[in-house]
Amino acid sequence: MARELAPAAPARPLRRDAELNRQRIIAAAHTVFGKRGLEATLDDVAHHAGVGVGTVYRRFPSKEHLVEAMFVDQFETIREFAEEALRAEDPWEGFAGFTWRAAELHAGDRGLREVMLSNVFGQERVAEAKSRMVPLITQLVERAQAAGALRADFVPTDIPLLHQMLGSVIEFTHGIQPDLWRRCLAMLLDGLRAEPGCATALPHPPLDVEALDEAMCSFRLPKLR
Repeated sequence: MARELAPAAPARPLRRDAELNRQRIIAAAHTVFGKRGLEATLDDVAHHAGVGVGTVYRRFPSKEHLVEAMFVDQFETIREFAEEALRAEDPWEGFAGFTWRAAELHAGDRGLREVMLSNVFGQERVAEAKSRMVPLITQLVERAQAAGALRADFVPTDIPLLHQMLGSVIEFTHGIQPDLWRRCLAMLLDGLRAEPGCATALPHPPLDVEALDEAMCSFRLPKLR
């Protein structure tokens, strides 16, 4: 007769010092990836956290594990934004408000922008979190269109492209006028209305010629071979 296996013992919680190290690593990763994007390494994170790289690898065996630990919660935050937007009385205000709130998260975190717009990292938990957002965002779009507020040819897959455009503005002007993306988003949203109306008051002044020239001088181009 086959011997029954004993039930597996429950995983023991991390010791207090180990949990503090884990929190320190995640906080450091938010800072490092937020500024440098996903090109940053676990060595960079360890240096910023003030721990040995071995400590990072014990908590997170690969960069993907750390990316998931960092960003799944932020994707849940964006999903909550969408749920709140669906409860807005005005469908256009719900759609536009969601777009603004998501853009504000992206603007302050280069790593988040890259994870949102790429499938390189987070094939499991991150992909699952993304998939939970899709039906809600689709409802936001369809609800605004049904109300005659959002142009009928806009589709949910246009939203990542919109954020890609804003991301380019953020990268181009972050050292000059880091909030200039707000001006661009206001103009984009005006262009998405089903019928033209009064133009939105732009929430940020434009670049002057000197600032534009400074942005051009500081913008990093890919290295030529």
